[in-house]
Amino acid sequence: MTTDESVPQRPLVYAHRGSSGTYAEHTRAAYLQALADGADGVECDVHLTRDQHVVLLHDANLDRTSDGTGPVADRTLHELRQLDFSSWKGARIPEAYGARSEQFLTLPELLDILRGAGRPVGLAIELKHPSPYQLKLEDRVLEVLRSEGWDPESSTLDNVAVTFMSFSPDSVRHLLESVPPRYICQLVDDLTVHEIRGGLGVGPITGGAIANLMKATQLEGEQILDDCLVGMAGPGIDYVRERRDTVRRWLDSGRRFRVWTVDAPEDVDLCQDLGIQEITTNVPARVLGQLRVASPQAK
Repeated sequence: MTTDESVPQRPLVYAHRGSSGTYAEHTRAAYLQALADGADGVECDVHLTRDQHVVLLHDANLDRTSDGTGPVADRTLHELRQLDFSSWKGARIPEAYGARSEQFLTLPELLDILRGAGRPVGLAIELKHPSPYQLKLEDRVLEVLRSEGWDPESSTLDNVAVTFMSFSPDSVRHLLESVPPRYICQLVDDLTVHEIRGGLGVGPITGGAIANLMKATQLEGEQILDDCLVGMAGPGIDYVRERRDTVRRWLDSGRRFRVWTVDAPEDVDLCQDLGIQEITTNVPARVLGQLRVASPQAK
C-alpha cells in the first residue's frame, strides 16, 4: 500500500480462517489460497490439544469440520492428524496445496506458510474461550511464538506481524501482561439475552444463566474499549450496522478497527465509508477486487 497521505487508503483485508469461502476453513489450502488471493493478512482460531499443541480450529468440538467427534482438548496432536478436516467442504484441493492428510495445521505450521509468502503479511490469532485449559491457552501460544523468534515489542516474527484477539475480557487482560496494547483486539458482538437463549438449545434456567453470563462478557469487553485499554476493536458487521455511534466514538478515541465477517458488497462499502482500517472476510479476492475498483490508486 502507498504511504502518500493524499491517496485514499483502502482497508487491509484479512482472510477469515484463510480463504474459507473456497476451501475448508483453517486448512493448508485455505491459507495458501489466501496468500495467492493477495490478502494482507490471515485470521486463525486456536485451541490446545490434550498434549498441549496449539492447533487451528474454530470449534471446541470436532463434529462440524472433521470426520471425528468430541472435544478437541481430549485428543492428542497425533490423534487429530488421523482425521479428515477438508472433505466436508466438497472442494477439490490442488496438488500444490498438499494432500488431504496435510490440511490440518498447528500454529507453527501456519507460521511456516506465512514465512513463505515473500512479502509482509499479518496474522490475527483469536484465542477461543471457554477453554478447559483456561488462560494456559494464552501462555502456550506466547511460548510457541517466542520459540519461533517472535519479538514482543514489535510483535513481529520475520515478515509476519502478529496481533491477538479474544471475546474474553480475562484473555485480553492476561495478554496485556505480556503484549503491548496496540497489538491486542477486544472482540465484541451485539448480543441480546433473548437471542442467546434462543440459540442455546438448553433448558430455560440453564439457558438464562448462560445468556446472562455472555451478555455480561459483552458489556465488560465494551468497557475495555471505552477505557482505551487495548488498541484494537473487533466488532462483528452486525454490531457496526446497529451501533454506529459507538463505532464512531471508538474510532475517534484512536481505536483501530478490525470488523468481521465482511463478505457482502454493501458491507464492504459501509466499512470503507466509516473509515474502518481492517476487514476480515471469507472471500478476500472478491473484497480486494471491490476495494481496488472503488479506490484504484489505493493498492
